Amino acid sequence: MKIESNSPPITHHLKPIPSQKAAVELSAPKSQSENKMNRQSSQKRIVDWFSQAGVQADSSMFKTSTSKEKIKRKKEVLEQRKLINLEKILGRALDFCLDEGNAEEIDPDWFFSFVKMAEEIFSPAMQELWGKIFAVETAKPGSFSLKTLGLLKQLTQKDAQIFRNAVNLASKRKGESSPKLILGYYQKKNIWSLFGSHKNHRLNLAEFGLGYTDILSLIDLGLIHHSEIESGELPIGIPAEWRCAGQALNLIAKRTGTTLVYYKFTTTGAELCRLVTRKRQDVYVKSLKVILGNAFNII
Repeated sequence: MKIESNSPPITHHLKPIPSQKAAVELSAPKSQSENKMNRQSSQKRIVDWFSQAGVQADSSMFKTSTSKEKIKRKKEVLEQRKLINLEKILGRALDFCLDEGNAEEIDPDWFFSFVKMAEEIFSPAMQELWGKIFAVETAKPGSFSLKTLGLLKQLTQKDAQIFRNAVNLASKRKGESSPKLILGYYQKKNIWSLFGSHKNHRLNLAEFGLGYTDILSLIDLGLIHHSEIESGELPIGIPAEWRCAGQALNLIAKRTGTTLVYYKFTTTGAELCRLVTRKRQDVYVKSLKVILGNAFNII
């Protein structure tokens, strides 16, 4: 027996949920529109960057240009950019001009090598740095070697920040020209060391923004020497004058066989240190005093 129902089929009463359907219909066009706008924005940035190098996209405006015309346009744009770079660096150099009454002339070979490198410095921050270099070199010729300029030209913004962190932690002993990153100290073994612990006592520079990978980067760049160095044995009772991260410290060794352990800046690193505006590092100095206080009287 076939059972039939007089009620209308249930499916006749099923309708899509308006809110869900509307949400789907409204969101799809909006998403496509946003994607299109984002893509156009990215394309514009790409075109803008290449245009600064004298290279244009294959638009209708330049379709009829010959290769020679495109090359000529590219050269003109780049030469103009280089001229603007030099003009900005000149302006920064005049701002930093030092009046030291030095009549000594800059080496012409150095000057034209400087110009050749400086014309390719496009970042405003780096232009300011190069302007400062020239101002210092004018006041005191021989302050910056061509090797230092070549290295500076290769530094990325990240490299520059790592180096800045290192310089802020740097120390210099009175009478010495090369800065150092003091890690701690070492005491040579003697008969009394059999009765106590005489391990290396040092800081972890990573706690102060300079990790081991940062140290390796500075080594690879040739800004600090490739290994830790021990100072000569420090005499007992004679103060050694240091300028540590913005503070003056006199270190007096308590017993014989005590040496400082540090990383030493290379000649190139020492030259570039002059360009960094330093900030006091009180937390680092406080921690350094705690470590060194075991082996030194600190005044």
